[in-house]
Amino acid sequence: MTEADTLFTVVRNHELQYSIWPAGRDVPEGWERVGGPAERSACLDRIGELWTDMRPASLRALMDRDG
Repeated sequence: MTEADTLFTVVRNHELQYSIWPAGRDVPEGWERVGGPAERSACLDRIGELWTDMRPASLRALMDRDG
């Protein structure tokens, strides 16, 4: 097993939803890296810090607008 197989990066899409992705692979279209390579558990911890509202960004905006 190589280092790239054991490290991940935190990625985010346009709806501000987060996931982890293997560090050695290209990020899928529509996603961007928001953290450097780290162990899986560290990436999941970081997602827990960042992703405090599970609703997609478009739904949050709609609900905020409709009050």
